[in-house]
Amino acid sequence: MANVFLQASNLSAGYGTTVILDGVDLTLSPGEILTVIAPNGVGKSTLLKTLIRQLPALSGVVTLDGRDLSSYPGRELARKSAAVLTGRPEPEKMTCEEVVSAGRYPYTGRLGILSNEDRLAVEEAMALVRVLPLRNRDFNCLSDGQRQRVLLARAIAQDPKLLVMDEPTSFLDIRHKLEFLHLLKELVRTKQIAAVLSMHELDLAQKFSDKVLCLRDGHVDRIGSPEEIFTGGYIEQLFQVEFGTYNEQFGSLEPPKVSGTPRVFVIAGAGEGIPLYRMLNREGIPFAAGILFENDVELPVASALASAVITAKAFEPIADKTLEQAKALMLSCEKVLCPLQHFGTYNKANEALYRLARDRELLK
Repeated sequence: MANVFLQASNLSAGYGTTVILDGVDLTLSPGEILTVIAPNGVGKSTLLKTLIRQLPALSGVVTLDGRDLSSYPGRELARKSAAVLTGRPEPEKMTCEEVVSAGRYPYTGRLGILSNEDRLAVEEAMALVRVLPLRNRDFNCLSDGQRQRVLLARAIAQDPKLLVMDEPTSFLDIRHKLEFLHLLKELVRTKQIAAVLSMHELDLAQKFSDKVLCLRDGHVDRIGSPEEIFTGGYIEQLFQVEFGTYNEQFGSLEPPKVSGTPRVFVIAGAGEGIPLYRMLNREGIPFAAGILFENDVELPVASALASAVITAKAFEPIADKTLEQAKALMLSCEKVLCPLQHFGTYNKANEALYRLARDRELLK
């Protein structure tokens, strides 16, 4: 088992005498990413600030590299841990290289003069995070994605063994979210850093985390691998989703289904029907879908949005009884949509539905 670098035992965190979180237990080893997820206002930032001693623990113990966090002198702690917290720093008239160089101050003397070793560390960090071409650019003139990379380089320049980041992808577009997290994953693995993040993007937390810690009602509700967390409808329970659904397989949100008797029948499968389901839902039209095999990739979306779904067992020909049920439902609708171009051997029943809809002039 990997060495534990960060550990919290029966930790209480909060402000003054106000407890926000209580009884927090966690462990994290070098080379792992722990992501904290929770509804708004539950205490994600409070926990992160306590793990880096920006807030004092109200009770319990946090150990870093086997030593009580409270025992570290400030400069020594800064050599062990680095943080990128929320907010957009606005350093005045500083180049990106100067911002990254600030990460070396725990290693410099009182005058903050960088040694050759410090300058090499800054250059290496900027190269690792791929921001060397920005070294002479004004930090305040960068895009959000570029800024976040520079701040990560500053943290890496500290040569920490613990990296704490509060919502690091919040201001990034989808391209830069993926690039940033892929880069972070590489750095955590190659430099054997223990990383703690908080994130709102559950789909990304599921894909990039080694462990996920879930906060609810002032305590740790669950902690485990993504496979243990994103299952059994737990995410909808954690966030108390009342309107719509969350698909744990794909990390997608779907709006509430339109209630009422189906007016449109969609013959689809293999993902072809998903755009139609979302279009009909958006237009407020109740619809039915079928015949979908139980392992069809689009069944979760159909189940979330359709008023009725006709399903069939996977890897078996569709039963006559199921076909008759689908025919009756389809013929009760005003029109039929079918995006499919081809029907396979096991999909002859849907081809029969298509021909019937065409003969009855229901096909649109």
